Amino acid sequence: MRDILFPFQETALAELHDKINKAHLMWGERDPQIISFSAPTGSGKTIIMTTLFEDLLYGNEDKIGDPDSVIVWLSDSPELNEQTRLKIESKSDKIPVRDLVTIDSDFSAEYFEGGYIYFLNTQKLGSDKLLTATSDKRQFSIWETLTNTAKRIPKKFYVVIDEAHRGTYTSVQAENKAQSIMQKFIKGSEDDDLCVMPLVIGVTATPQRFETLIAGTTSTVQKVIVPPEQVRESGLLKDRIIIHYPDIQLSADMTMFKGAVDNWRKKCAHWKTYCDREGEKMINPILVIQVEDGNDRLATQTDLGACIDLLEETLGRNLQPGEAVHTFNDHGTLKVHDIEIQYIEASRIQEEENVLVVFFKMNLSTGWDCPRAETMMSFRSAQDYTYIAQLLGRMIRTPLARRVSSDAELNSVSLFLPYFDEETVTNVVNALRDSEAVMPTETGTNKELITLGRNLEYSDVFDAMDNLITYRIDSARKQTPLKLLIQISRALTMDGIDLESQKTIKNAVLSKMDEEVKRIKESGKFDLLSASITGFGLETLIFEYGDNAFTFDEATQTMTVSEFDISRHFEQSGKLLGEGLHKEYWIRHSTRDHIDVKKDIIVLTNDTDAMERINAFAEKEFIVLYENNKRAISRLSEARKNMYERLTNASVQPISIPWALPNSIDFYLPENSVTFEQHLYCNEDGRFKTTLNTWESGVLDEELNNGAICWLRNIDRKKWSLEIPYEVNGITTSMFPDLVVVRADTDGYIFDILEPHDPSRKDNYPKAVGLAKFAEKHWDKFGRIQLIRQKRGVDGREHFYRLDMEKTTIRNKVRGITSNEELDRIFDEDAVRED
Repeated sequence: MRDILFPFQETALAELHDKINKAHLMWGERDPQIISFSAPTGSGKTIIMTTLFEDLLYGNEDKIGDPDSVIVWLSDSPELNEQTRLKIESKSDKIPVRDLVTIDSDFSAEYFEGGYIYFLNTQKLGSDKLLTATSDKRQFSIWETLTNTAKRIPKKFYVVIDEAHRGTYTSVQAENKAQSIMQKFIKGSEDDDLCVMPLVIGVTATPQRFETLIAGTTSTVQKVIVPPEQVRESGLLKDRIIIHYPDIQLSADMTMFKGAVDNWRKKCAHWKTYCDREGEKMINPILVIQVEDGNDRLATQTDLGACIDLLEETLGRNLQPGEAVHTFNDHGTLKVHDIEIQYIEASRIQEEENVLVVFFKMNLSTGWDCPRAETMMSFRSAQDYTYIAQLLGRMIRTPLARRVSSDAELNSVSLFLPYFDEETVTNVVNALRDSEAVMPTETGTNKELITLGRNLEYSDVFDAMDNLITYRIDSARKQTPLKLLIQISRALTMDGIDLESQKTIKNAVLSKMDEEVKRIKESGKFDLLSASITGFGLETLIFEYGDNAFTFDEATQTMTVSEFDISRHFEQSGKLLGEGLHKEYWIRHSTRDHIDVKKDIIVLTNDTDAMERINAFAEKEFIVLYENNKRAISRLSEARKNMYERLTNASVQPISIPWALPNSIDFYLPENSVTFEQHLYCNEDGRFKTTLNTWESGVLDEELNNGAICWLRNIDRKKWSLEIPYEVNGITTSMFPDLVVVRADTDGYIFDILEPHDPSRKDNYPKAVGLAKFAEKHWDKFGRIQLIRQKRGVDGREHFYRLDMEKTTIRNKVRGITSNEELDRIFDEDAVRED
């Protein structure tokens, strides 16, 4: 696989393997198996399935592949099959192009040949009698081929039904026909002599769609479900959909269109700046224009001429051929003024890099999505909100398949609706929630979803933050420390940070493996373990004719496992170690007998204590290696920094990373917001508005009155936020302290972490312990690290009392507490006022 899977994709892949193993155990001719794999639009279902196919055919660290496996991919469209085939071809680095076979009318075989992925669509099965019938030129129908394969290799045959990418506007008749054909694979068809397929994997956007397809079957059904929130966290989808609409009802569609064009040009400029700075391939955003229906004379009732004029006027140049296209199925090239607007299939838009403006109606191509589409203008009326939401749902993938950390503008989609009001905009939002697309983290209007830039008054404060740290705690699928260590050492060498890192770490790991093998041999366990793996006893039973009785031969023979089986065990052990370490060990001991070397690895990976010690060693080395190089890593491109962050997120032990604030942040502006001074981020007018509760505003007033330079509202769960780990019942989770306040002394700026916290909450003492442990590790990076409460003082008035974890005596007391009552007592004894 050329792409690195996101944690939620790895989890889904592991669950698919688990369900397949269970399905094979439970399978019988009268008990066919079904796996329902549901993942929201935009989650990378085809990427996950491609990795699954690689594993089935070629193996992975946990299983040996079977090159005789057969995969049939069934959809309702030849265009969709071609899209899927091309995606597998582009993403897989193991599956040869020649092994991706599209079944056409000429296909004829007794059974499918092993090692291939075949693409079949219901249109061929419904209308192409050549494929479904025998003749002088065709000995076997496709139904016979399927049945013969199912009976010949039932546990190596996988039928994948792609139910996730259906076209939005297929007719009821066509949809029913496709569903009827797909059900033949699930239920069998006596009329066609088609047996029930032994294992069907349904790929679907929602469980309900596939459940409708399999209704009435007696097959055992297992489910793999990808939660939408994990897709959001991954950065695969844009963070925000920002909807623009007029405050009052008026005919101002071209004014709104001008706003859409300006928004699109702004995104173009931001992408150019970002790609130039990061060395990324240029991203050219697309402006999507959804127009009204036409009639017998007109392609659309929308004035395309006015749109072209305004576009060219705003751009300050003429549109070039191919820059503006349309997707009206019933029209070819449209001539508008002197511009030719060519027809294009929607599935080609993303890859045609010269396309900048696309005119749509309501037609959505099967499986189409366009990450480059970042601004949308709709000339349709409020009654068409469902169609608008469906088109918008195809625009939410991120162009780089990751979140852009440094520029919030590049993580959003903008929608302009001149014929909508507040009520009808709500209909669009609700329709998006009801669609198969994953809703971005935030969907709202341009009045509440805003972007803030750095406050230029505090540029020197941002410059002084290069020594601060944060954590990122997520649901990433954890990897073994050994694999993480090898991966980070290789990355450091590839990025030129430490050219000797990969070689040094590899040798250190191999030396540790030598040490553990030596330990096993010296303990006397090696020969016993080796014998249990590479040989087995064979007892002989003798029948004596004369005595008419059985006797045992007391000389038990030992059957030695063949060299082939030892090599197979060796390869399996190599998958447990990962990163080709078993072969590196073999090379290191090339002067020894190769069977003995393989036995070393087999015994080593089967010794739990030895593997625990190796992984403990690797975990320590991983942390040291990252800590020693994280400043250099922070200077890499954003794409490479993301790769290292994925490694640290995959570590069982939380690891600190540099905290760098971006050039702009996305921000939610609540109703009744008020203006606050001296904030690190502000709008274009230099102001910052938000809402704070009474404790937060009270603490902030104290800080500003005491001479604070500036401050930051630390929002929960933003990728730019300061995040601190703490434990609840043994599970690590995150806190996001409310305020970061900046002070100054003669040595420079000081960054304080302040958390006003309600004492009635159950998470009080775990958060206090988390702050204490954070302060113990990072006391040199921050100033005060305080948990704050408001309570009545001896003067009878309310004051803020603070526990400062920067003080050794305080954090030593807090670190060992196990209840809120203990924390209350420490507050009573040690908390201080600063007013």
